[in-house]
Amino acid sequence: MSRTAAAAPGLSSDPGRTMLPSWLKASGRTLASFAVTLLGLAALTFFIGRLLPLDPVVAVLGDNVTQEAYQAMYKQLGLDQPLYIQFGRYLWGVLHLDFGMALTTGKPVMTDIARVFPATIELASVAIVIGTSFGIPLGVLSAMYRGSWLDQIVRVVGLIGYSAPNFWLGLMGLVLFYATLGWVGGPGRIDFAYEFDLEPVTGFLLIDSLLAGNWEMFGNAVSHIILPASILAFSSLAYISRMTRSFMMEQLSQEYVVTARVKGLSWARTVWGHAFRNIAVQVLTVVALSYAFLLEGAVLTETVFAWPGFGRYLTNALLAGDMNAVVGCTLLVGVIFVTLNLLCDLLYRVFDPRTR
Repeated sequence: MSRTAAAAPGLSSDPGRTMLPSWLKASGRTLASFAVTLLGLAALTFFIGRLLPLDPVVAVLGDNVTQEAYQAMYKQLGLDQPLYIQFGRYLWGVLHLDFGMALTTGKPVMTDIARVFPATIELASVAIVIGTSFGIPLGVLSAMYRGSWLDQIVRVVGLIGYSAPNFWLGLMGLVLFYATLGWVGGPGRIDFAYEFDLEPVTGFLLIDSLLAGNWEMFGNAVSHIILPASILAFSSLAYISRMTRSFMMEQLSQEYVVTARVKGLSWARTVWGHAFRNIAVQVLTVVALSYAFLLEGAVLTETVFAWPGFGRYLTNALLAGDMNAVVGCTLLVGVIFVTLNLLCDLLYRVFDPRTR
């Protein structure tokens, strides 16, 4: 066969040359989808904010304001311009991480978010560690011993975790563990006596107190965070354990599990050494999405525990009609969800050859 005939048109003998365009196309589609999603989210939040029956001028100046002052502030905020011009200016500001001034604090929205977001990240991170540490083993054990008393308990716990509202669990937890038993700290991130004893470095109290070597402050911060983090972890534990159980039951019905048992492998080694490895990426995706839900779903929990985080800041902005802060916070939550979904897709492509 001649060299010309051996090389078919459109094909290349170099595998790297054929793989590169596909990777570039996949990356381009992913980035384009990411950009379009964020653009749609920005447009949705902006126009909803403009259509709500809230007057930003009144939110700034109050009800008792003269007509001249009202018109001056109306023009200063750019509300006299058409909506498409306002949206264009808003997008230009978003590209430069400028969400405008928060009407409730008088500071840039990004400055406020940078101040309050570490508290929410710290709370959600502790919660996801607790939820994952208990949720994954419970889900696997529930699938291993399907129909047993352990399986029934895990399913009941999952049902309660889905059904019980976080604000009610938070109030009951404060009454029992703080007011009655005194096992945990009260509302807030730390006792008032410690608030001015630490120079913030990272914004995370647990890390900053460890860096400063202040073990007494670290213990106080742990006593304050353990109850709200456990309340948040309960709902994520229910979701993670339920999904892990579903994934594992599907794997345990496969033929390779029977083959491994016939070869003499123990039940525990078959489950943890073979079946769980096949669902690891799926479980990681569930954990990542649970973490995103904790970051944006801690509003009621932060309100109950007076936690000075992102959720409480968003609640106060909504009550005050501060649409700059509301739109900025909503867009940030959307960015978190889209980014985590993108990372999960990339993990699937890296660790699961079937998706390539």
